[in-house]
Amino acid sequence: MCQGCHGIADFRTAYPDVYNVPKLGGQGAAYLVKALQDYKSGARKHPSMNGIAAGLSDQDMADLAAYYASGGTN
Repeated sequence: MCQGCHGIADFRTAYPDVYNVPKLGGQGAAYLVKALQDYKSGARKHPSMNGIAAGLSDQDMADLAAYYASGGTN
């Protein structure tokens, strides 16, 4: 699911505002987990990411973060 937006170079969303979609590959695992937790709790706001994070378990978040932190695609 992540690759649908984060896997497109220079992709920008148009909802709710024009937003540059960040690169995930190489980001720190702790940062990625925290961002996903914040999207899930609503502390960080973005309709698409709030909805996606809502369905992730703590293990899902840790697995995704480990993959992208190791330089996974994008």
